[in-house]
Amino acid sequence: NGMLIGAAGALVAWATTGRADFALVVWFAMLANMSLGGFMGSFIPFAMKRLSLDPASGSNVFLTGVTDSGGFFIFLGLGALFLV
Repeated sequence: NGMLIGAAGALVAWATTGRADFALVVWFAMLANMSLGGFMGSFIPFAMKRLSLDPASGSNVFLTGVTDSGGFFIFLGLGALFLV
């Protein structure tokens, strides 16, 4: 799933900017962010259940925070590595 959506984002990035390096950054960032979201989406409810908390009530807030901040730093980190 992340490969296809990342490839679609990379094609749009390449078509609009004409830069292959930027397209690769977009592709890898989308792939990493979707992988992070999938992993954390299964890990957070298990961790909350282990801590005797209700996973249905709080996991969506934690998942949103982790994937949003993780995606932001993944994109900026990859941009700094590949583009600078």
